[in-house]
Amino acid sequence: MQRVLTVRFARLFTLNKLALRVGPAVANMSTLLINQPQYSWLKELDLHEDNAGVYNGCWGGTGEVITSYCPANNEPIARVRQATMAEYEETVQKALDAWKVWADVPAPKRGEIVRQIGDALRRKIKALGSLVSLEMGKIYVEGVGEVQEYVDVCDYAVGLSRMIGGPILPSERPGHALIEQWNPVGLVGIITAFNFPVAVYGWNNALALICGNVCLWKGAPSTPLTSVAVSKIVAEVLEKNNLPGAICSMTCGGADIGMAMAGDERVSLLSFTGSTHVGKQVAMMVQERFGRQLLELGGNNAIIVFEDADLSLVVPSTVFASVGTAGQRCTTTRRLILHESVHDEVVAKLSKAYKQIRMGDPWDPNTLYGPLHTKQAVQQYLSAIDQAKQQGGTLVCGGKVVERPGNYVEPTIITGLPHNAPIVHTETFVPILYVLKFKTEEEAFAWNNEVKQGLSSSIFTRDMGRVFRWLGPKGSDCGIVNVNIPTSGAEIGGAFGGEKHTGGGRESGSDSWKQYMRRSTCTINYSKDLPLAQGIKFE
Repeated sequence: MQRVLTVRFARLFTLNKLALRVGPAVANMSTLLINQPQYSWLKELDLHEDNAGVYNGCWGGTGEVITSYCPANNEPIARVRQATMAEYEETVQKALDAWKVWADVPAPKRGEIVRQIGDALRRKIKALGSLVSLEMGKIYVEGVGEVQEYVDVCDYAVGLSRMIGGPILPSERPGHALIEQWNPVGLVGIITAFNFPVAVYGWNNALALICGNVCLWKGAPSTPLTSVAVSKIVAEVLEKNNLPGAICSMTCGGADIGMAMAGDERVSLLSFTGSTHVGKQVAMMVQERFGRQLLELGGNNAIIVFEDADLSLVVPSTVFASVGTAGQRCTTTRRLILHESVHDEVVAKLSKAYKQIRMGDPWDPNTLYGPLHTKQAVQQYLSAIDQAKQQGGTLVCGGKVVERPGNYVEPTIITGLPHNAPIVHTETFVPILYVLKFKTEEEAFAWNNEVKQGLSSSIFTRDMGRVFRWLGPKGSDCGIVNVNIPTSGAEIGGAFGGEKHTGGGRESGSDSWKQYMRRSTCTINYSKDLPLAQGIKFE
């Protein structure tokens, strides 16, 4: 079974590797963006033409050299040397050794280190946000916002470091106490996706650290420079505090590293963010060794608009949620379910708004809409539009590849499809919005829930009874259930995650910290007698 899963996992990671932007295996130094004057700010992040892709207290990497490309123009930025399997083994061992030191640090003092990490990120927020825009392709304000999310989670974790723990429970036996003790799980593996190359690591890293764990990070193969830059910022904080750098380790790599983490019993918890397809294989490998897993997978998210909705909220919310990050968020709105009485009006207003969206270079502060991350995503966009047309859809606006350098496509609206059309039930990580028409509340709620994923959802209504039906057991089956706001843009204070094929994991706020700890129920007898529970006599 393990061998079969390993082969399937390798194939999936190989497909992801092939999806990297097309370019020469090793770009010529003179052509790298990092050497051009307008990108000199990359040096502020201690990035170079060639960068080490392994950190375990020391920087290294002797594996394959990969070149990172900019989605806005498909030009090479810089190169990174990935980890070999031997370097992965060395890194895991150093991380486990570092845990022996870190676990002895009191939680509030661990929180102080996390506070310093947040402050260090603040000082680099503009440069790091610019790097996210350059390497991932999201617009500058979103890149900065993503770094801010890591900072916010650090702030949140600092307070949490003085609050985590369990209760003292009343015992039914005289002279006894029940204590719920929480301890770190040990080594937390973190595999993140290209679309949030900073924030998702931050959610996991900050909470894992204050809980007493050490971290091993493998970022997306197509955003290695961001992984390196973030790791350098964190490493500097650890070094200044005379702590082992391997507390926050990193190995850039592809299928071999991902498979190793999934199958490694030393990785006590594996947090995986990515597609449902790959996540299923990861889950099976982790489960086979009875490991812990935290899955943040896909979402086929819907906004439902009722006849009493405030359309002045509906239109900007839908545009933000469907077009933001060029449709490459796991919380992107992919289905817009409109009451028949407002359908035509909303579609007309959305179509007008879509045509006014400012497209351009991601780092231009006036740009609202940037490129897709890879050329493969452009092909997926075109394929989805063809399938939608074949299944009865009507193209309202968009539907074309933009004639300019980079991976730009037009944001697209498609109407006329039945709610159960195969393409409507397929999550495609591109800016395509399928508009559906409904008659009754029961119908709309059922359509929201009929897809396999269960991440985010929202309704627009003024009816308070409907609001609470939506929040209740017969309402949305998603992990995020909103009212009169978009499906994307979650706050860090609440638990983030979803149900069904979204994976069931929870990160960020609320009690998500429990994912990173193990619980023990401890019974302490401080009397001179030995009474048994349930009144049992054994004499």
